Amino acid sequence: MATAVGSLPGTDPVEAARTVVGELPELMPVPELPGRGVGADILGRTAGLLVDLAVEVVPSGYRVAGTPGMDHRRAVDLLRWDLDALEQAVAEAGAPRVVKVQAAGPWTLTAGIELMRGHRVLTDRGALRDFTESLTEGLIAHAEQVTARTGSRVVVQLDEPSLPAVLRGSLPTPSGYGNVAAVPEPDVQRLLGEVIEKLAAATGSPVVVHCCAKRPPVELLRRAGAGAISLDASGLGDVSGTFADELGEAWDEKTALFLGLTPSLEPAGQVDLRGIAQPAFDLATRLGFGKKTLAERAVPTPTCGLAGATPAWSRRALSLTKDLAKLFADEAES
Repeated sequence: MATAVGSLPGTDPVEAARTVVGELPELMPVPELPGRGVGADILGRTAGLLVDLAVEVVPSGYRVAGTPGMDHRRAVDLLRWDLDALEQAVAEAGAPRVVKVQAAGPWTLTAGIELMRGHRVLTDRGALRDFTESLTEGLIAHAEQVTARTGSRVVVQLDEPSLPAVLRGSLPTPSGYGNVAAVPEPDVQRLLGEVIEKLAAATGSPVVVHCCAKRPPVELLRRAGAGAISLDASGLGDVSGTFADELGEAWDEKTALFLGLTPSLEPAGQVDLRGIAQPAFDLATRLGFGKKTLAERAVPTPTCGLAGATPAWSRRALSLTKDLAKLFADEAES
C-alpha cells in the first residue's frame, strides 16, 4: 500500500478529496489544503480540533484565546467543509480501505502556540497538560466522525516537525535573545506515549508519527509506542552508527516505516521510478534486510507534503507513489 503525508495544493476540498480517493484507496489521507490560509495550516487546523480550548491569530502567530473568536471558528468551519467533501467523494467512488487523519502532535502544537503572556505553551506544565488532553480528546472525536462519514477504519498520524528542536533546546524565546530549555527525552517520550496509547485504543489502529528531520528520533518514537514512523528517506544521507541501529531495531520490532521517496516538488528532467525507489533499496541493504521487508514493513509516500507542488505534479506524485508500492511487491516476489 501507499499513502501521502497529507497536504495538497489548491483550495478546493471537493477536488482534493476526489483525487486522494481515486489515487490512494488503500490508505487514503484526509487532504489538507494550507493554501486556504489561516486555520488551514498545521497549527490552525489542529487547533480547530481542540476541546474547550481556543486560539486566535496575533502578529507573532497563534495564541491562546479566552473564548472562541473568528480565527478559531474559521478553523472549525474549514475542517467541517473538508469532512463534507470527503463524504461526497466516498459516496461517488466507494469507501477506502483505511483513512488516515493528520494533526500536529502534542510537542509541535504546544511549541507553536503562545500563552497569553507570550511564552510557548510547552513551557507551562499545566498548560502543556491541558493542551495534550484536549488534543487527544479532539482527535478521538475527529476519528469517530471520519469513520461515521466514510465507513472506513481510521489511522491517526501525529505530525511532529518541531520535535527535534524541542529536544535540542533550539526554539527561540519571545525576546529572541535566548532559547527555550530542552525538554528531557524521558519527558517527551512519556507525554507522547500517553497520547499514542489513548489514540490507538480508541481507533483500534496503530498510530503513525511523522517527522521529516534529517535525523528523526526513531528510537524515542518507537519506545513511545508509534506503530509506524514516517520520514524522508530520500534525505537521510549516509545511514550509519546509532541511527542505523535505531532504524534496524524499528524494523526488527515490526514498526512500519513510511518512507518519503517521491519528490514533493516536480524535479527537472525525466522521472525514473526505480531511481526514486533506490534510497529504499539502499536502506534495506544497509540495515541487512531483504527486499521482502520493503513490501511487508514499508509504505512509500512523497518526501513531504505536496502543498507547494503544482496540481499536475501532485497528481503525478500520488500515482508514482502508488507505483512504488507495486514495485516493492514485485521485487519481493522475484
